[in-house]
Amino acid sequence: MALTQLAYNSTEGCVAYGQHRNVIQSVGATRQLTAAESGSLCLFDRTAGNTYTLPTPVAGMYFDFAVSVSVTASDTHKLITKTVASEFLLGSVSMVTIATASPAGFSANGTNIVAVTMTATTAGGLLGGVIRVVAISATQWQVSGLLVGSGTIITPFATS
Repeated sequence: MALTQLAYNSTEGCVAYGQHRNVIQSVGATRQLTAAESGSLCLFDRTAGNTYTLPTPVAGMYFDFAVSVSVTASDTHKLITKTVASEFLLGSVSMVTIATASPAGFSANGTNIVAVTMTATTAGGLLGGVIRVVAISATQWQVSGLLVGSGTIITPFATS
């Protein structure tokens, strides 16, 4: 993939007016992301849930996700690696409850966690949550974020 460089080797830097991020929304139930979409903001925007599958990681790629619509109680918003046998999530997310803003933290170990699965109540699928994933190698995505849940919150990280 060829990248355009602005002011390469310039000591003065550059100004780039009017830039906007690519926003991926209204994708239906599932969406396979591509390497060319790195840097995009992906919206979880269906009450019936969305599933985004990450592309094969190349160090430096990144995606941001935002919960713009709370998922219903029986559905999930999900983010999963493309090759679950060899691509993993590493890092952590914090979660707060809507009633008390009580925080909790959850972590992914980088060796068997392949998905973030958010339910409407206890696992962070409520409006306002955000996640960022950054490819740090050919096999790992660094994950960070702040999710919103209710009730007794549980980890959104999953092995499938």
